[in-house]
Parts: sequence; structure tokens; C-alpha cells
Amino acid sequence: MQFVNAIHPGFGRAILAVIAALVFCLVAQTAAAEIGRFVGHYVGSAEVIYSDGTTRPRDMSVTIEKTKKGFSVKWTTTTYKTRDRIKEATYEINFVPTDRDGVFAAAMKRNVFGHETQLDPMHGEPYVWARIDADTLTVFSLFVNDSGGYELQQFDRTLAPGGLDLKFTRTANGKETRTTEVFLEKN
Repeated sequence: MQFVNAIHPGFGRAILAVIAALVFCLVAQTAAAEIGRFVGHYVGSAEVIYSDGTTRPRDMSVTIEKTKKGFSVKWTTTTYKTRDRIKEATYEINFVPTDRDGVFAAAMKRNVFGHETQLDPMHGEPYVWARIDADTLTVFSLFVNDSGGYELQQFDRTLAPGGLDLKFTRTANGKETRTTEVFLEKN
């Protein structure tokens, strides 16, 4: 670096900036290649099993798409509480690569500099991240409640012939409170 700076002051910093940009591009390309296998729209139905043994029917769909900086996961669940009472919820989260291979940070809000950042679990917001491990895309959501306890939701979406095998678990303070396993067919 001293030799490079002797030729032209500041040239070393420019070289480092170019190297950093190239590394970022390689990380983004690797992330795009990893998520490419999961891209698509998937649908299915399941019986959700609660900790007390009761079950409820639920329709589910998920759409996974590449984005400019990473990928997005959008999922909808429709729960049939009673014959006349239906609850539908839709969530969408963008993920960007981190410096850890196969680990992605949620980009859920913008800070004062316009950069996408995580939400704050100490303010009742979920802390969300994702990972790709072999044929499984996992999305984790960590919630911290007002008394300092926690809830962790885990969505494992594993590639399977014709779609995805979804396994959802909810754990509250170390106790599993809900599980669901379903095949989601690719449309």
C-alpha cells in the first residue's frame, strides 16, 4: 500500500473501495444463485396443532422472489376459527445478504440515512432473519414481550418434488406452543 500511495496519494483507498465493491457484488450474486432455487408461488392447506392438542384448518401460500439486493418472502395464512369467522394475515419481508454465508438480514425499515435495517425487539417489534442451509430456507422471527419473555417463530421451507415442505414451529419461553407441517404445491 505504501508503494501504491507513493505513486499517487489516495490511490490505495480507491483500490480498496473497488475491492470492497467487487466483494459485495460476489456476495449478492451468490445470494441470488442460492435463492433462485426457491423462487416461485406455493399454496397448500393444513391442520394446525396447538399445545393443548386441538386443531384448526388453515390455508397457506408463500411467494419467494428475487429483489435488486436480495430476496423477498410474502406469505398469507387463512385461519378458519368458526364457520362464520375467518382470519387472514399477510406478511412480506425483504432480505439482504450478510457477511455470513447463507445468512440474510431482514430489511424492514429505513434509518435516517435511507439504509434498510432490522426492527427493534426491545420495542415490541420482531427481529427477523433468514438462512439457507442446503435445500431449506428458514425464516426466524424473535419477539420480546413486555415482561422480558420471548417467542420464536421458525418457518422451514424445504425444496421437495413439485413444491415445498413447510414446517412451522412457535416456541414461547422454551415451550413449543404450535406446530404445522404441510406440503405447499408450486403454481
